[in-house]
Amino acid sequence: MSRFVRRCGRALRGEWQRVIVDSVREARRRGLPAFSLALLATLTVIALHELARTAPGAEAIRLTGEVRGDLPLGLVLLRTPVSLFLAAPELPVWPGLPKLFLAFALAELTLGRARTLLIAYGTSLAGTLGARVMFALGPDRLGGLPPELAHVLDTGPSAGVVGLFTYIAVVRTAPVLFALTSGIIVVQSVLNPNLAGREHLIAVSVATVLAVVQRRRSVPGRDIDDFRPEGCLS
Repeated sequence: MSRFVRRCGRALRGEWQRVIVDSVREARRRGLPAFSLALLATLTVIALHELARTAPGAEAIRLTGEVRGDLPLGLVLLRTPVSLFLAAPELPVWPGLPKLFLAFALAELTLGRARTLLIAYGTSLAGTLGARVMFALGPDRLGGLPPELAHVLDTGPSAGVVGLFTYIAVVRTAPVLFALTSGIIVVQSVLNPNLAGREHLIAVSVATVLAVVQRRRSVPGRDIDDFRPEGCLS
C-alpha cells in the first residue's frame, strides 16, 4: 500500500508539473499577452450577454448567433462562431465565466491560440451536428432524441470548454484534470441525458480522439496507454 501511495504521489506531482507549473512558467515568460485569447473570450461572453438584454441587441443576436436543430445547416455553420460565446439565456452567465477563462487560459498557454480556437470551435460544432443526427434518428432509435428538442435554443461555450479541458488532459497526461472536468460532465450527461448532456458527450469524445491523434503524431510509436498516472494503476 505504501508503494502504491508513493507511486500515485509521484504521478500527481508529475501532472501538477505538466499542467500547472509549466503553464505558470510560460505565463511569467510571456506576461499578460499570454492570456489575450482567454480575456477576449470572457469579455465576448459578457458583452453578448449584456447586449442581449436590450431589444435591438437581442434581435441582432437572434439573427447572427442563435442556433437550433430546426435551422438550415448552412445557417447553423454561419452562426456557430457567434453562438460559441453566446450564453444560454436560461443559465446564469457569471458563475460559468471562471471555468471559461481557465479553460481558454490553460489551452492558450499549452496549445497556442490557433489550436485553442480550433479545438473549442471544432468540439462545439461537433456537438451541434451530432444533435442534428440524433434528431433525425428520433426517440425510437438508440441514441435518438425527440424532434421537438430541435426547437430548443442550442448556444453557449460549455461544449467548447469541455472539449478544451479534455484535449489538454489527454495531451498532457493529466487524468486528475480529466476526472475533475470531463469525467464529471460525462457522469452528469449519463445520469441526465438531455440535449446539452448529449452534446457534451460528443465534445469529450471528439476532443479525446483529436488529442490521441496529436500524441501519436508528436511521439511516433508511443502508446496512448500512458494516459494514466505512471505506476499508480499498474
